[in-house]
Amino acid sequence: MTTTTTEAVSAYTPSSETLGAVLARADRPKRPSALSASLTFGWRAMLKIKHVPEQLFDVTAFPIIMTLMFTYLFGGALAGSTSEYLQFFLPGIMVTSVVMITMYTGVGLNTDIEKGVFDRFRTLPVWRPAALVGMIFGDVLRYILAATTIMAVGLILGFRPEGGVLGVIGGMGLLVVFSFAFSWIWTMFGLFLRSEKSVMGVSMLVLFPLTFLSNVFVDPSTMPGWLQAFVNVNPVSHLVSAIRSIMSGSPDMSEITWTLIASAALVAVFGTLTMRLYNRK
Repeated sequence: MTTTTTEAVSAYTPSSETLGAVLARADRPKRPSALSASLTFGWRAMLKIKHVPEQLFDVTAFPIIMTLMFTYLFGGALAGSTSEYLQFFLPGIMVTSVVMITMYTGVGLNTDIEKGVFDRFRTLPVWRPAALVGMIFGDVLRYILAATTIMAVGLILGFRPEGGVLGVIGGMGLLVVFSFAFSWIWTMFGLFLRSEKSVMGVSMLVLFPLTFLSNVFVDPSTMPGWLQAFVNVNPVSHLVSAIRSIMSGSPDMSEITWTLIASAALVAVFGTLTMRLYNRK
């Protein structure tokens, strides 16, 4: 019985040559395009938010607290009334909140690397940078949500942009473009720093001077000359000025152009460095 069964199984088991011929004839799935792979990884980033909704606290609760705190604590002292200060302050605090949460791109990347997730991604037959680009695509949703939250709170408090709906959309669009470019800095840090705490510490060390030593909270003309020199070359100051001009209905093309050039430079420099580190990791 055993011998007969073995012979029967052998008779119906294809040889390795037969299997190879079948696989060669079969239609293999096409390799996904760079955009398709990046969007897939971006969807993964959004699914992580779905399963861990606490990740949205930094793009909802934090911007609301910042807006309320600075408006009602300093508005009266700096501008005479909170409503007048809000017209000046809201575009700036929107920039500050969104730019500051870009650091979580590097923190999330570092966490995935430590868990070995990216080692698996690198073995997939897809465009190699897709995992990095997709992660940032997913974070763009966070930037839009944070900016929308602040704008909603500002409108409730009395912010009235003279540029109307188009001015608000244009300003938020420019902010998202800059934040996307700026986040490449943190992907670079996320690759070569050893822990997520290190990434967060270095990020704060860079972000606090850029956001607070700017024209977000007060007019730079009230500052000492040496501080004005830094504020005037600070990319965050140029971004805030550009968004204020768009939302006021009088776009400043020089500031907008400066911001777009700075965004392109950030992607070119830090995107290239990130890819080199990623390929050597």
